[in-house]
Amino acid sequence: MQISKFMTPEIIFGEQSISQVGESMSRLGASRVFLVSDPGVVGYGWVERVIAHLRESGLAYQLWTNVTPNPKDFEVHEGVALYRESECDAIVGIGGGSAIDAAKAIALLGSNGGSILDYEGVDRITRPLPPMVMVPTTAGSGSEVSQFSIIVDTARKVKMAIISKSLIPDIAIIDPQTLMTKDSRLTANTGVDALTHAIESYISLAANPLTEIYSLQAMRLIAANLRPSVASRYNPEAKKAMAMASLQAGIAFSNAILGAVHAMSHQLGGLLDTPHGEVNAVLLPYVLDYNYIAAPEKYRQIAEAMGENTAGLSLAESSRLAQRAVTRLLRDLDVPLTLSALGSFEEHLDMLSENAVLDVCMATNPRDMTAEDVKMIFQNAL
Repeated sequence: MQISKFMTPEIIFGEQSISQVGESMSRLGASRVFLVSDPGVVGYGWVERVIAHLRESGLAYQLWTNVTPNPKDFEVHEGVALYRESECDAIVGIGGGSAIDAAKAIALLGSNGGSILDYEGVDRITRPLPPMVMVPTTAGSGSEVSQFSIIVDTARKVKMAIISKSLIPDIAIIDPQTLMTKDSRLTANTGVDALTHAIESYISLAANPLTEIYSLQAMRLIAANLRPSVASRYNPEAKKAMAMASLQAGIAFSNAILGAVHAMSHQLGGLLDTPHGEVNAVLLPYVLDYNYIAAPEKYRQIAEAMGENTAGLSLAESSRLAQRAVTRLLRDLDVPLTLSALGSFEEHLDMLSENAVLDVCMATNPRDMTAEDVKMIFQNAL
């Protein structure tokens, strides 16, 4: 008998829900909040909004914004030093996956100590974390509801996956309005990340009936709404749907984990410091092709969720439509379709392939993969 766990934070969803930040922190017993974000989010005024709501609730705060895309180990260490120096007792993260992952890593070190490098892998956190409220401003990472924090080990040039239920925030506040300040490229990249979360969690070896519901619904929402969301930043219905899709995909992958696309993209992202969604976009069709024989029935359901008409088709015919639907969407979004467009790394292929096999996300990929298999996919995707 398979035993499954299913965990989520408290979720507050809807327009103007960002106004709940101060009240949420007060309910968690905070008095001085460490606010983590990045310069881009500050520039669009969202941090100012959060600060106003913290002040309305009588909360002091310390702002830290030295986060870059693909957050680095030394950035986390810098942030936790300021967290301790400013005597904060709770954390708010507002931004994309980078800011939220960094906020979670700072919370981890703030209570557990040591180096962030000590926590790579699964369930290495031993002490409770301070209260955390996360506010995503992109529809992609799902970090606001997940038990993941992805941090770059700069010495090895590898993205570390830190996984623990302790990293699930106490409260996630998802306000679709924040998506209207993102350009088309970021909207596409983050949307593809959400799609990859939905698909990989659905075919994961750890998938269960609860996660599968969220995975499939996220795919449906993405197939119907990612194109119009990329086309116009001012489409409120598309933004609301994509915010919900990202949330549902995040819940799914937090509980079912992921697969080879993420195991491989963690390696390239750490080496090249490229946008995570762009790497996923290139790898997803190739990994889908490789994994096909492990789950043809699920591939049929992916095809249907992505809008393909499977009526009258055999399982072999209908299931193959999944990859076609994904590829068509990626072409419409005008995202990179080859790894060579992202940078040069051929001399590192053996190292990248060997590290990918060891990545924790590979453990739930539905088809076994060796380093040679990974290298073949990397080469095919060039």
